[in-house]
Amino acid sequence: MRKIVYGLDEIKLQITNLKGQNVKMHINRGRKKIESITATIKDVYPSVFTIKTDDEKLQTFSYFDVMCGNVVLNQ
Repeated sequence: MRKIVYGLDEIKLQITNLKGQNVKMHINRGRKKIESITATIKDVYPSVFTIKTDDEKLQTFSYFDVMCGNVVLNQ
């Protein structure tokens, strides 16, 4: 199985298209801590995007986090 690698522009476009939708996220917090959450993509900025979790917390991630695999988005 071959992994598809996207550039930052493609990742930004995909996240922009998901704005306002619920997504499942797997976040690598380091030291073998993987967090799985369901959130809504709230805002999209040039360098980062924000999400709102089910318990109304705002979190910010960079597109580079997605590119490196530290954040995985699933619809």
